Amino acid sequence: MTAVTIGLLHPGQMGAAVGAQLVLAGHGVLWWRAGRGPRTAGRAADAGLLGVDTLAELLSASDVVLSICPPAAAEDVASEVAGAAPAAGFTGVFVEANAISPHRVAHIVDLFAGTGITVLDGAIIGGPPAGRSTARVYLSGPADAVGLVSGLLAGSSAEPVDLDRRTGTASALKMAFGCFQKASRALAAISHALADDYGVTSALLAEATALGRNALADRDHLPAVAARAWRWGPEMHEAAEAFAERGLPTDLATAAAAVFGRWDADRDAWHLGVEAALDHLRAAPTSPADVPTSPARAEPTVDTEPTA
Repeated sequence: MTAVTIGLLHPGQMGAAVGAQLVLAGHGVLWWRAGRGPRTAGRAADAGLLGVDTLAELLSASDVVLSICPPAAAEDVASEVAGAAPAAGFTGVFVEANAISPHRVAHIVDLFAGTGITVLDGAIIGGPPAGRSTARVYLSGPADAVGLVSGLLAGSSAEPVDLDRRTGTASALKMAFGCFQKASRALAAISHALADDYGVTSALLAEATALGRNALADRDHLPAVAARAWRWGPEMHEAAEAFAERGLPTDLATAAAAVFGRWDADRDAWHLGVEAALDHLRAAPTSPADVPTSPARAEPTVDTEPTA
């Protein structure tokens, strides 16, 4: 593929690793030095990236801009690019590759309205790519732009995956996978803390090893979960009480109880299908603006339903 110049905002651990893959593929990768510390500069240098002093300089020289930054900064980065792009003459492709919701991606697309810039929705799943350590870069949006960015990454350890033409699809995948992956680690942490306090860690590990099931991959098991949820919800409240007694967070347990509560009407419905089970989780559509960012901690309660 003909060499292309890419602007990278900004070279954190993941961004620098993706940038290094692009450099190895023969492309020039620029990064904006202003406000960045020595650690960022070191990562950029190790990755073979070229520093520039201004955003305008980066945009004027780039065909594609990759935004790979902490989720909280995604809209600020996009807004800076959208504001500086007209004067810099940038009308290329902006890849929004951060872990943000489809709703926020739609807002970022709106920021670029009338600029002539094509916005791609991207999601990176996996660790920083390098050698045998690979990541998947999922892309959704206009076919020409997806083809361009996929071509840049083809054959690298940052494997491009074309999802579809809808903006928001890649971010939805990231939210679906990332929520499970991260929340399950948090739940494992408090489970181990409770087990340690009662000296049952070896037994917990033995049970976990015997289970041997990947819950996210076991989609066909969801109807059985729905059928048992009437018993599991109260058990989650009991777990929350146990966590609270040891000074551990109760939020994940009480949240799980709320999810199981959506299946109350499916008590012992063993012949429920997967799609029906998932449909019963869906309440009236909720605007993202209505979702609390810092929900109040729910107090654990003792439930009289059987927990076995």
